[in-house]
Amino acid sequence: MKNLLEVKNLCVDYITFTGAIRAVDDVSFCIPENSIFGLAGESGCGKSTIAYAMMRLHRPPAIISGGNILFEGKDVIDFSDEELRKFRWKDTSMVFQSAMNCLNPVKTIEYQFWDIFQAHNAVSSREESIEKSQELLRIVDIPIERLFDYPHQFSGGMRQRVVIAMALALKPKLLIMDEPTTALDVVVQREILQKVYDLKELFGFSVLFITHDLSLMVEFCDQIGVMYSGKLVEVANAKTILREPKHPYTYGLGNSFPTLRGEMQEMKGIPGTPVDLSNLPNGCRFAERCFKSSELCKKQEPALKQQQDNTFTACHMPMNTSSEEDHKEVAHV
Repeated sequence: MKNLLEVKNLCVDYITFTGAIRAVDDVSFCIPENSIFGLAGESGCGKSTIAYAMMRLHRPPAIISGGNILFEGKDVIDFSDEELRKFRWKDTSMVFQSAMNCLNPVKTIEYQFWDIFQAHNAVSSREESIEKSQELLRIVDIPIERLFDYPHQFSGGMRQRVVIAMALALKPKLLIMDEPTTALDVVVQREILQKVYDLKELFGFSVLFITHDLSLMVEFCDQIGVMYSGKLVEVANAKTILREPKHPYTYGLGNSFPTLRGEMQEMKGIPGTPVDLSNLPNGCRFAERCFKSSELCKKQEPALKQQQDNTFTACHMPMNTSSEEDHKEVAHV
């Protein structure tokens, strides 16, 4: 399958008075055409920073300090202002975390669609803009008469669907969704994600889905990358990543939510706190919180390597959930 997007050795720094803090450190992954790639990890691990880098939306003190972002073979980092203007929204669009903050509260939904179409010369008249906007609202199951309402007249779930419709207005090839269901109840979450999946099948675009909720992601994605403290620690198939995690951090994330079936079990979180990016330890960044940690882990940082089952893991001692030894270690977590 042909890759639509390739992120290669991406580094993003935040410049401070005490020096550069690397929020994204040597991250690489690919998103094939017509597929969904998920980025998971706790708050502050660099997920949203990657998304902003892909759209070149960073402003000082953030800078892309290394790597490449190849979209259909062209490096987004080298784009001119005019190339970026065409790239954003037309080739790649983004659904941000808070829909209400993305919508202009003093303009109708119709005007905001018109603004998008007009900026990219996608329509020849206001009437054509209204017609296209109504069709987009139909696609996301919003009555077309609501087109002339203001954002505050919609519920949270409806606002999120309006933002998704706007993101699809110019039929982009890649849709970036950064925590799109934050603050929504679980029923609305599922409705919105199912709608996005149906639209992907209809229009054939790819999706980068960012969330800290691994359980939500496994139902929606084809592949999942797990991040910790600015680095990718595991990349695996969504169907197997929870059942057969290779990195102890992925295992910890998978055990941070209860199962829907079986006996009631006591939940155990990941001990400790994330590392300070301005004062990184030697070796593996997860070592102090890891139940498999050894002296090697504290001295040498593991590289992201391909395993026998075609997953990629940055761990000196990848987990084997079928081994008796790992079962004993897990029992003491």
